[in-house]
Amino acid sequence: MNLLKKWISKYSGRLRSLKAVYWINNVVNRKQLQHNKNIYEKYGLKKSIFSPIGKQDFKIASTAIPWLDVQDGLALLKKSTFYNQSSPALQIELQRFIDKGYMILKSFYSEDEVSALNKEIEDLTKSGKLDFNYTGKKIMESYKYSNLIDQNFFRNPKLLHLLDFIMGKKTVPFHTINFIEGSEQKAHSDFIHMTTEPEGYLIAAWTALESTHQKNGPLFYYPSSHKLPYITCQDYDSGNSRWLIGNQSYKNYEDHVAKVVKEHKLKKEYFYAEPGDVFIWHANLLHGGDPIIQPGLTRKSMVAHYFCEEVICYHEISQRPALIPEIE
Repeated sequence: MNLLKKWISKYSGRLRSLKAVYWINNVVNRKQLQHNKNIYEKYGLKKSIFSPIGKQDFKIASTAIPWLDVQDGLALLKKSTFYNQSSPALQIELQRFIDKGYMILKSFYSEDEVSALNKEIEDLTKSGKLDFNYTGKKIMESYKYSNLIDQNFFRNPKLLHLLDFIMGKKTVPFHTINFIEGSEQKAHSDFIHMTTEPEGYLIAAWTALESTHQKNGPLFYYPSSHKLPYITCQDYDSGNSRWLIGNQSYKNYEDHVAKVVKEHKLKKEYFYAEPGDVFIWHANLLHGGDPIIQPGLTRKSMVAHYFCEEVICYHEISQRPALIPEIE
């Protein structure tokens, strides 16, 4: 089974475009999808929990958006006990999340904690327990192989408490991605990869494990882009059909995002982080990684994604329901 999982994580060929492959994977992992029966019924979705799922399946979209996304979100925030008991610095960041779609927690983790995480990743990769997936950039789900990563970072109580407050729902840890080098990924929203119905019930926390600067592919983002409409496969030529995921779906998505950035004259900004800094972003914030100017430079980091309870979670690009181990 472990060998099969490693092969799947490395494989980048034709099979990745066949929806039937994901259906089989769903059946194999049916325990992680059983919770969807009640949630599908709650939102009136009449589909098998093993079937492909996409925005096209929701004929009437839910209006139950996260509480801070509503028009008077700032006023609601300022009335909350959590906000009024927070430090002035955190209050500023919470307001920034509403207005700009992100917040920054400087020195959230100590130098020793960062060093311990970096050593853990190094040891796990050297031992062969972890490796890059088919992208050659991403090390997936390190938390499954390390109690330190799982408890001190992925499920850090202080972080989860903050995320629960921001979302207005209990957050459910979904997965982690570790990077040794910068992602060099073009502008995108996490929503296209990790989608929810109702929209917006996903949040990400990116932790800097090394200083970032202009030459090692820093994280970039477009402030306030989270307020734009969510982009789905219905908004561009995805090539999706009943049986196939379009071969050019993601490239066409990136091209569409580039047009949106240009049309709305969005301003690109960078997060030049220090080890231990945490950058939390909204499900719909457009962001990515700049090219690495000086080859060989590293930019160690880890991003963790969190869904929320009692919403439908799926992947719009691949049209498959999300496998969430914590909700079995």
